[in-house]
Amino acid sequence: MGKILIINPNSAATVTEGIEAAVAPLGPHFEVTDIPHGPATISSDEDVARGGLNVLELARMRPDARAIITACFSDPGLDLLRAELSIPVIGTQEAGILTALARADNFGVIALSKTSIPRHLRKIRAMGVESRLTGELPLPGVSAEASGRDEAVYALVRDAAVQLGERGAGAIVLGCAGMAPIRARLERDTGLAIVDPVLASAAMALGTVIG
Repeated sequence: MGKILIINPNSAATVTEGIEAAVAPLGPHFEVTDIPHGPATISSDEDVARGGLNVLELARMRPDARAIITACFSDPGLDLLRAELSIPVIGTQEAGILTALARADNFGVIALSKTSIPRHLRKIRAMGVESRLTGELPLPGVSAEASGRDEAVYALVRDAAVQLGERGAGAIVLGCAGMAPIRARLERDTGLAIVDPVLASAAMALGTVIG
């Protein structure tokens, strides 16, 4: 029987390794892969569009997968995959936000850069949950890899989480799959509910295939 396939649409192997570590506590139900010819970070709308096609191409090659997760906060290829595949397809942004709303009345998001925010807001409006968004704060254009491994970047993430908490966000969604390694530490340091969207999507996908 096949596994749940988690597709990291960028080429950063360290991000893929971080995703593997994040979902490991859920058991041996997952296979994590990336797109070697993709960009190191999905940052622009063009990256998202190209990444979506890459994710679709890879998914077509894996009919054994029980479910698929698009492991990027911009959910590249999500609609394409859902239109073509009969198996569950989970987007990390959707899963992260829904998980945050299960933990708190209001949520905030930390993005890699300012350019990501309009794209995220379009999705949030489409989900109909804009009224529960306290705010989204950007990092200064850091890479997906640095977002979960660089100490200087961690300090910026922590400060952004504290600011969002002061604005009334009861849960903070990490706006990049690369941030998976810092979730637990950030929750301890801030006292806030911190949602790793990859782990959230993995839990949702697992719930659809067990039984």
